[in-house]
Amino acid sequence: MLQQKYNVIGVMSGTSLDGIDLAHIHFTIIDKIWTFEILEYETVGYSDDWIIKLKKAIDFSTNELKILDNKYTELLGTVISDFIKKYKILNLDAVCSHGHTVLHQPKKGITLQIGNLPKIASICKQTVVCDFRIQDVHLGGQGAPLVPIGDRILFSEYEYCLNLGGFSNISFESNKKRIAFDISPVNTVLNYYANILGLEYDDKGQISRSGKINETLLNELNSLEFYTKSFPKSLGFEFVKEIVLPLIEKYGISTEDKMRTFTEHIAQQIALALDSFESRKDKNGKLLITGGGAYNAFLIERTQYYLPKIAIVIPDSKLLEYKEALIFALLGVLKLRNEINVLNSVTGSNKDHCSGFVYNTDEDLDLKLN
Repeated sequence: MLQQKYNVIGVMSGTSLDGIDLAHIHFTIIDKIWTFEILEYETVGYSDDWIIKLKKAIDFSTNELKILDNKYTELLGTVISDFIKKYKILNLDAVCSHGHTVLHQPKKGITLQIGNLPKIASICKQTVVCDFRIQDVHLGGQGAPLVPIGDRILFSEYEYCLNLGGFSNISFESNKKRIAFDISPVNTVLNYYANILGLEYDDKGQISRSGKINETLLNELNSLEFYTKSFPKSLGFEFVKEIVLPLIEKYGISTEDKMRTFTEHIAQQIALALDSFESRKDKNGKLLITGGGAYNAFLIERTQYYLPKIAIVIPDSKLLEYKEALIFALLGVLKLRNEINVLNSVTGSNKDHCSGFVYNTDEDLDLKLN
């Protein structure tokens, strides 16, 4: 008989490089209804050296990536171990870890989340469930987004769930199917330009607010091919590095104007993403917004401007910042239960499936459950 209660840690590192998010979660399932409680939580920032490595990793050779994967697995295992010791967490069922994405080219059958090597279990001395994306790509899917099944199970009271992180992605029900897809870059671009100004990020969107929209650039951004594609679709940093930044840099305008223009682009694309569904044209209902971009008050204002009938809900900081860690914890628990944790309606794979690898603390007893 399956357990009704689970004691797990969810671990997530996003493309915005804010750091490693860790959240200690208690899940309960009774009569197919899931509830959760977020207990201890923490974000462990990256050193400057690690930020440089992770930014450059997209250009690494195969051998350099192997070395990086080993080093990052050691870092992640140590961070998890320290978190467990710091908060005196006992009797864990598992640590459920996403790792850090450095390559995402699903059309080529490639996705790489470093930090998912089997030795992570030995380092943190816990059962680890990880590497959730690769199986979906091998099944013909995008390997992303994976969060929507968690939106369905844990946040069904909201018509829409929007994450504003390195990229924006949205999830909602349509014709009894969960629909989800990446919308556009967000903090991968805004943080890049904030860094140029000597800042980690644009606090509350104040820099963007001070700039002016360049209509020509805005139109060119909105005309990018990605936005004409139907779902399922997902984005990786390759899109930012190879397409978005070179396009913006063609314009000899101030950094403030670049950020203002791109903020408008983000807000417009969020609205257009919902416009693409005939039944959603009135765009009523509640929209839950999480991720670091939810702190960007100016971006939220511009999003509300394009979605006037939507009730935007921004939760407390605990859920806002740790929702993805929470949901990857859930994906890990579903894996332990051998239940579906990836929806093909979202990723485009050839079937719903139960994804991820389970590693025991003894590397000789690694389990790769399919």
